[in-house]
Amino acid sequence: MEYKEAKDRFIGTWGSLGTLWGINKAMAQIQALLFISTKPLCMEDIMEELKISRGNTSMNLRQLMDWGIVTKVLISGERKEFFSTEKDVQELARIIAKERSRREIKPVIKVLKEVSSIKDDGSEKTKELIKQTKALHNLTQDADAMINKLMDQKQNWLTKSVFKLLK
Repeated sequence: MEYKEAKDRFIGTWGSLGTLWGINKAMAQIQALLFISTKPLCMEDIMEELKISRGNTSMNLRQLMDWGIVTKVLISGERKEFFSTEKDVQELARIIAKERSRREIKPVIKVLKEVSSIKDDGSEKTKELIKQTKALHNLTQDADAMINKLMDQKQNWLTKSVFKLLK
């Protein structure tokens, strides 16, 4: 397999995986392109490489920056904006895990806490709702705390060991 085919295959696969992780294909493909790029890329380079529109590129770059995965890079003498992504795989995983927790898990924890805190009217169905949502709240909160603790460790022996286990 030659470089171009391997690059296209990686970007395509990463884009498909992105949809499974809850982000759109173009967003994942932009991140993948920046991830394997040897230098920061401008919007035009990204558009040309991925064959996507300016609006699509702009919107997805903005979302990637909101996630903290992509940053603008200033290049002396250039008028265009250039973009780069985190290259350290473990740091990238840490950033994504923290952001997913903030955007997805924490709101669920909040709703589960509210639902499990309803007034117990003594009925069997209310007791069951409180019991099950409390159990789910506790499990979700514990899992989120564990993930956040693990991701906060950066490069310690525990993180390295867990990532090795996941390989």
